[in-house]
Amino acid sequence: MRNYKYIARDISGARREGLTQAISSNDVLSWLREQGFTPVSVNEIAVGAERTRSKAQRGRIKSADLAALCWQLTTMLEGGLPITVALDTTAEDSENRQLRQVLEDISDKMKKGKPFSECAAEYPRVFNQLCCAIILAGETCGNLAQALRKLAEYFDGRDKLAKKVKGAVVYPVFVVGFIILIVIFIMAFIIPRFRVIFDQIGGKLPAFTQGFMAFYDFVRFNLHYIIGALLLAIIAAVLFNKTKQGHCIFSRIALKLPVFGKLFQQLFLVTFCRTMATLLGAGVSVLEVLDILSGMSGNDIVKAAVKSTREQIVEGSNISLSLAAAGFFPNMVVKMVQVGEESGSLPTVLDRTSDHYERKVESTIATMMSLLEPIMIITVGAIVLVVVLALYLPIFTMSDMAK
Repeated sequence: MRNYKYIARDISGARREGLTQAISSNDVLSWLREQGFTPVSVNEIAVGAERTRSKAQRGRIKSADLAALCWQLTTMLEGGLPITVALDTTAEDSENRQLRQVLEDISDKMKKGKPFSECAAEYPRVFNQLCCAIILAGETCGNLAQALRKLAEYFDGRDKLAKKVKGAVVYPVFVVGFIILIVIFIMAFIIPRFRVIFDQIGGKLPAFTQGFMAFYDFVRFNLHYIIGALLLAIIAAVLFNKTKQGHCIFSRIALKLPVFGKLFQQLFLVTFCRTMATLLGAGVSVLEVLDILSGMSGNDIVKAAVKSTREQIVEGSNISLSLAAAGFFPNMVVKMVQVGEESGSLPTVLDRTSDHYERKVESTIATMMSLLEPIMIITVGAIVLVVVLALYLPIFTMSDMAK
């Protein structure tokens, strides 16, 4: 017996839906008619499929999984297999339960006559607007395998870039965490013991030590206030960022941060050029490409620049002049787009531009790492030096007095 979900209408036209078990969908249809219902749809489901489907709608699939999916589908389509067979085979091989359920659902819907792009659009958390646009373009031009190949290459490139950025972030986060642990250890175990020693010895402490101990006492007795103030500041910043004005201010600040602002802009340019090259190469229109790109950035300044470019193109301007009028894109991007428009090879030129900015991102990350390492070492050394001087200076002073 298999599980089926049915939707039907009764004599009055009211909607009825539910679950039942039967050997086949034809048995469910017959049973519904016997009950006086008019069948609308009958779909087979697995045990717990509704729960799995809801998770698939909510959860996001990793970029690496999507790249592997696109490569598998490309290989099988180029080998002559129908898309439904390719989806079923890929679903069987997938280790991701959410992705497996989504592929099975899409395959079932396609077997009933729905196109791949329309089915994929029903799962926006898995197949975003970019995926759906490329799949639709591939179906329209009759070369779905080539479209999926471009999509696979795009996801591979994005995943590779994301790993580089994450690798660059891990080291400073680890060092900052290490510094925080050192400070906590010193304040919790080292300083209190020296405070007992100083109280037992008596006498006047050096001014530097007095200042250090005063700072320590301030932090110790007001720690809950300090933590509360920090939490309130973070909550206020988060709430302010949710407002239109606040989000715009933070977006502007993010692009003007030393080193990081430059990195954020370069990362967007890599994504912009790579995405635009992929979509245009797959046959997606320029206006639709810009619609997709405007939704891919959470930065208001970047989003406004893309929307401004789209408005200029709608008014009749070409792409390069529209990018220049937006006032955000570097002169090199504008010139390369102009060359691509004049030569008729815009996707190829944008790919090369993306490669250039990807190399700049790698160079910026390398520069950041070379600067962060000595800064972190100096910071740790300075903390240890201050603590050592503050705690041992009284001992040196007493030793001189004894002499």
